[in-house]
Amino acid sequence: MDEHLPETLRAVEHELTALLRRGRAWAWEVAREVHPNLEPNAYGLLLWLRRCGSIRLTDLAARLGIGKGTLSRQIHGLETLGLVRRDPDPTDRRAAQLSLTEEGQRRFDAARAARLGEFRRVLESWPARDVQDFARLLHRFNEADH
Repeated sequence: MDEHLPETLRAVEHELTALLRRGRAWAWEVAREVHPNLEPNAYGLLLWLRRCGSIRLTDLAARLGIGKGTLSRQIHGLETLGLVRRDPDPTDRRAAQLSLTEEGQRRFDAARAARLGEFRRVLESWPARDVQDFARLLHRFNEADH
């Protein structure tokens, strides 16, 4: 084992902590841009719904690793704000298909454009290869079993 690994792991921990702190701040900003009453953690739900178009509640809960009851409560809040709709699943009437409303999609896309503009501003001085490596390594870390 590399003798510098403990220090390297401490550096990874430090940088991840800074990234998470920055991510929480961005989540608050973006949530407010989408809707003044939106909880910051709801941005991730909206992102998944935007990416999927339409998805069953049970499938989304499994992808996010949260319980159906917890997700259902969060979705209910988004429905109340007019951002998400819940339709019966045509293949199983007991299940629900979730999707963004037109208003939800419009608000999400506007907030996301602002967020991507911030990413562009931060990363524009980086070489393209570094940005590709950064994305690849973040994906690898996020896909690892925990």
